[in-house]
Amino acid sequence: MGVMSAGKQAVALSSGFCGTPLKKQRNSLVAAGPVKSQSVCFAVRASGYDEELVKTAKTIATPGRGILAMDESNATCGLRLASIGLENTEVNRQAYRQLLVGTPGLGEYVSGAILFEETLYQSTTDGQKMVDVLSAAGIVPGIKVDKGLVPLAGSNNESWCQGLDGLASRTAAYYKQGARFAKWRTVISIPNGPSELAVTEAAWGLARYAAISQDNGLVPIVEPEILLDGSHGIDRTLEVAQKVWSKVFFYLAENNVLFEGILLKPSMVTPGAECPERATPEKVSQYTLTLLKRRVPPSVPGIMFLSGGQSEVEATLNLNAMNQSPNPWHVSFSYARALQNSVLKTWKGQPENIEAAQKALLVRAKANSLAQLGKYSAEGEAEEAKKGMFVKGYTY
Repeated sequence: MGVMSAGKQAVALSSGFCGTPLKKQRNSLVAAGPVKSQSVCFAVRASGYDEELVKTAKTIATPGRGILAMDESNATCGLRLASIGLENTEVNRQAYRQLLVGTPGLGEYVSGAILFEETLYQSTTDGQKMVDVLSAAGIVPGIKVDKGLVPLAGSNNESWCQGLDGLASRTAAYYKQGARFAKWRTVISIPNGPSELAVTEAAWGLARYAAISQDNGLVPIVEPEILLDGSHGIDRTLEVAQKVWSKVFFYLAENNVLFEGILLKPSMVTPGAECPERATPEKVSQYTLTLLKRRVPPSVPGIMFLSGGQSEVEATLNLNAMNQSPNPWHVSFSYARALQNSVLKTWKGQPENIEAAQKALLVRAKANSLAQLGKYSAEGEAEEAKKGMFVKGYTY
């Protein structure tokens, strides 16, 4: 599917669709002797959203902009709120999410926002739909569609991502509500293998999700997160990442996914969090771009990296290093903690701190915007922004 856009591979061949005999150019098939008619089958996408998918993906992958990931489940959002002494109530979740989406000027640096289902259907305290607030700011609303990780039977204590059941009807409803892209996160653990079973399950699940999302008008973000957990070195991370992405793109093609209408959300290629030998931004950039150039077709519009527990500054420095020379794709960010950590600590749940917290969000968003353009400098960054946020076995 990745060679020709919009699923029209069949048009280029005179044989047409499945079952049509190939009777031409027989001399090019065999040197002599009788030639039997052959039949070929072509997969043709039935989606009517192809042009819109390409447009949406390109809109999100615009220079100097990236994605605000604010799709934490209610339980995980509760942990964030608890860190500043707030109860996990819908009112408090609404107040925090309203703070984020209502930040003046955010659309200058952020092109898309991934929402949890509650937020997609939520309104602000003055009655505006959250999706409308985002759209008015030039930010494309997105939606988390997976149903979380569960143990993978027959594996080495690995997991798989559930949520394919009912996905077609859910994505259709999300599109109607205003979402235009989707996210599905599955994970790969290096300390636990990864087993062939876990890699195959992750890749196949992502491909099915991507195909279903595109059929219902949503640009799928493809995210096989290779967890930071472990003491392995950067070479081992690269080895595993190459294997994972090879299988992901194989199954994306098998499922006739339109490559021009997807976005990727990979982990950066770094050493494991417990590896004593740390990597400079330049080395992370070298290894990560090597991975992308070996595995990702240039038809993919955007690579929106996850931060994965890096400190706010570390994630920004690594992104900046990757944008020091032109890339075949838009190389940008889709950060959650690396955009929100300072915001939460500034807000503290107090209404009088909302403006200051929104300014903190703009500081981080602008820093990553500059990194996307390759123009970021860490000079003057607060010490708090340099603190790592890795949590072993972290879940959303």
